[in-house]
Amino acid sequence: MIAYLRKNFPANVTSDTVKKFGLAPQNESYIINALQFIGIIDQEGKRTEQGHDVFVLGDDEFPKAFEGLLRSAYSDLFETRGEDAWTMTKPQLTGYFRATDKTSEIIGSRQAGVFIMFRALAGHEQSGESALKPAGTKPKQPKPKAVTAKATKTADAQKSKGATLDVNGGKDRRDVGLTVRIEINLPAGGSKETYDNIFKSIRANLIDE
Repeated sequence: MIAYLRKNFPANVTSDTVKKFGLAPQNESYIINALQFIGIIDQEGKRTEQGHDVFVLGDDEFPKAFEGLLRSAYSDLFETRGEDAWTMTKPQLTGYFRATDKTSEIIGSRQAGVFIMFRALAGHEQSGESALKPAGTKPKQPKPKAVTAKATKTADAQKSKGATLDVNGGKDRRDVGLTVRIEINLPAGGSKETYDNIFKSIRANLIDE
């Protein structure tokens, strides 16, 4: 929104203006509140003279002038923490805003996020994201490689089949246990001779082999 206003700062800025830019759907009021807080628009959404004077400046002069807006809007923060306000981490800023405004963790975190964004525009962006993440945040563990998952599935498949793998003298030996289940559908009207022939065939072709 700041970038848009630096290109063209209309006399009135409202939620409808934010919608036309296609920013922050359903959260337009948060942007308006932030712009009002730093004094570039008034409570009615009208552009202030101070806001106009700062936003027409070039890239070389804008950060320093914008810093002046922040020092005025966040006067209590700078009176309390001084120049450290430019380097405070997000958790530190969240704690400050919660203690000052008696807000919840969520609101305090949002206030901290807005200030961090503002100070970056004023030329005080922190390197690496140190101001965005709590100190001591553990790095994400790398995901296991696909080959590891494949090897695990292979081992599980071998176990389910009853296969074991032994290493003896540098040579692999595989002992496989196999269980065969046979289902026989006997004819309902068959005679004793029919049944005997079926079982004789099973014995001759499966069991004896």
